[in-house]
Amino acid sequence: MSSSSSCRVSGSLALLVCAFLCAFLCAFFCASVCSGSMPAATLGTGSPAHSSAEPFGASGLELTSIASVSSPVSIVNAGDSRLFIATQDGEILIYDGTLPLSTFLDISSLMGSGFEGGIKSIAFHPDYDTNGFFFVHYSDTSDASVVARYSVSKDPDVANPGSSVILITVAQSTTLHRGGQIQFGPDGYLYIGYGDGGPQTDTNCNSQTGDRFQGKLLRIDVDQNVSTPPHYGIPVDNPFGGKGEPPAEVWALGLRQPWRFSFDRVTGDLYIADVGQNTREEVDFQPASSSGGENYGWRIMEGTTCHDPDPIDPACPATTASCDDPSYTLPILEYATGVDGNCSITGGYVYRGPSIPMLTGRYLYGDWCSGRLWAADSFDGPWTTEELDISLTNIVTFGEDQNGELYLANGSTVYRLSGPSELFTDGFESGDTTSWSSQVP
Repeated sequence: MSSSSSCRVSGSLALLVCAFLCAFLCAFFCASVCSGSMPAATLGTGSPAHSSAEPFGASGLELTSIASVSSPVSIVNAGDSRLFIATQDGEILIYDGTLPLSTFLDISSLMGSGFEGGIKSIAFHPDYDTNGFFFVHYSDTSDASVVARYSVSKDPDVANPGSSVILITVAQSTTLHRGGQIQFGPDGYLYIGYGDGGPQTDTNCNSQTGDRFQGKLLRIDVDQNVSTPPHYGIPVDNPFGGKGEPPAEVWALGLRQPWRFSFDRVTGDLYIADVGQNTREEVDFQPASSSGGENYGWRIMEGTTCHDPDPIDPACPATTASCDDPSYTLPILEYATGVDGNCSITGGYVYRGPSIPMLTGRYLYGDWCSGRLWAADSFDGPWTTEELDISLTNIVTFGEDQNGELYLANGSTVYRLSGPSELFTDGFESGDTTSWSSQVP
């Protein structure tokens, strides 16, 4: 929307006209819905930090290429101005605002091949600036899923490849649905997402079976047993600790393929984008106040639909609840798989950066096939979502820098998300008119 051109006039009367015009346009676009945007499911509750985000309208959002990278899969920061970009092939690269990228770590010799082989994600310890620890989740040459700890060398831009300490190894029977996201929560614990491990439709009912990690979200304390196996401990408030199945590491279950999840850096709420089977792509939600133990329903439920109608398949435990049982936690958002070119959700972040006020407090996510991008919020109560006026085919991952600005990547390029408030410096788009004058030049 180029209303700035109609408002950049001088004189006090012009300022009044400008204010009226901007209010009118804002009201018009706030009540508008992007054509073609998917309907939102009003399914759950959340706790957004505030309810004053700006409406979209014609947003003027842009994706700006910052680097060409082969097979980027994870974009994170270490609490400083650098971005660390992990590739599926086994490299972790540093982007410091200049090109070319430098290599922080190369463990390509450890990587397995195939669509779900190699690095899945990386995470830096909250105290990285003092202990130098970071963690890598990857599939190795035997197709096992590995979570390992590494350390930085004396050079802050180079990791020590010989510092590997393996925390968890999960044998996999297929090459499907490894999950992959690892991220530290606001509680300082490391969260690890595992998919159901395949095959399609989770015929072994891994997600509902308690004696395995597949289909679960784990929560571990990496500050326990730092120097002795297993090099982590169990938080005392984990929901299943000491109670038999599921394992004490498990925080939540009933997931199919949680490729990407993230925490809202302001509220601490957790958003889990779970890739669907045939009918639903979904976003699961866990408030910061949660004590864990949620069951998100797969393979009995797929989104809000019944994937496994009664009777429950005997591959599942006898105690497995039937479809629509209230013990299942429904997603806050879902959309149809195979409709309008959509096929696989890629979860993002709640935007908390300073540069795009209209996105503040909204959760961004996209679809790998269609390239469509959405922003969701529950400012007015029910969860709603609006399609953005930008797209990116084959969205592999989102990333967040130290300031909360967001990045996206497909199979060859890393992009920075920018908005109209970054395109001008006079404060018009952000509403800051302190630098304006009524004097005619």
